[in-house]
Amino acid sequence: MTVLLAKVAWDHPQTVVGYRRLVIRRAMWVLSLGGPFLLCCACLYLGVLRQAAIFFLLLTIGFVTWIPWVVIAFVRRHRVAAVLRAYPWQDLPCRHPRRATNSPATIVIPFREDFTATLRIIPFPVDLVEVENDQPDRIWFAGDPRFGGVVSPVGGHYPVRVVPHTPRREERGGEGFELALRVGLVRRSGKGTRT
Repeated sequence: MTVLLAKVAWDHPQTVVGYRRLVIRRAMWVLSLGGPFLLCCACLYLGVLRQAAIFFLLLTIGFVTWIPWVVIAFVRRHRVAAVLRAYPWQDLPCRHPRRATNSPATIVIPFREDFTATLRIIPFPVDLVEVENDQPDRIWFAGDPRFGGVVSPVGGHYPVRVVPHTPRREERGGEGFELALRVGLVRRSGKGTRT
């Protein structure tokens, strides 16, 4: 049984607080990985602390593969806000299957008796069972089950983006397609977005 909790998820006060924490967390990711490069450039440009510039350059080289991911995650935070402003929270049962590496990559949510979705947490896996979660067998979901959306532990305080584990193309049009297109859950072609 699905319980709708408000007109839209953004109306829930804890969701707004959780989204602000998400923005701060992602900004810190960008600063922590982009900061050493900026410090290296500043040291070289100003001609001071050349030894520190080499250290900052080595840090940048060590984490260069992560920089695009954290920048994309920071930019795509707007999609999380758009989903929260357009869809209501639904209180649903869920399962958290584990991968061989023991990392929490997916959530299984039975939306109806005939439809269960396996959703992948992106951009980085988060163990929602561990995040201030008093009810690990329940999840709050906002979005379209066909294309993904946003999930949070019960309470809406930790919103994260989810996409279908197996990407598929849905027919254009139909109920909910225009709303999913408007908030960025799906492309015009009918394929769900992955970021």
